[in-house]
Order: sequence, then structure tokens, then C-alpha cells
Amino acid sequence: MGADLRELLDRTLIWNQRHLLHALHEFEQFYNGHRPHQGIANARPLRSLPAPIADPHKITHLDIRRRDRLGGILHQYEHAA
Repeated sequence: MGADLRELLDRTLIWNQRHLLHALHEFEQFYNGHRPHQGIANARPLRSLPAPIADPHKITHLDIRRRDRLGGILHQYEHAA
């Protein structure tokens, strides 16, 4: 987490303590709740792995949505419902 946090802070102009706390909170939520963790079989710490998609028709018709966080520094990807 240290290198990722350092990269976030290197790319962010922090205006005041409130802004810093907001950025740190968003990063923490992203890091612990969404970001895939390569060292744990890509499982997110707070959720189990989703079921794999094996049907080729479903794979070609995936609807993936990107949500930018912290002004586009962090990107969160999800399947559209």
C-alpha cells in the first residue's frame, strides 16, 4: 500500500487537512474494497472472487463501466447491471 499511497500523494495537490483526509479515505476505500490484490489470487480483501464467465457469448457482450475516483487518479471498474 505504501507505494500506491505515495503515487496518489505525488499526483495530488492537497489544499488543507480536510482535503487530505478525504483523499486518504477515498484511497482506503478503493484499496481495501475494490482494488484487486495480486498476492491473494486476485481476491479483494472484503469480498470473495466472482464466478468466472465461461460462455463466449457473454464475454463478447460484457458491459464494463469505469468510475473515476479522486478526479481520475483512481479507476474503479464494474460490470453494469
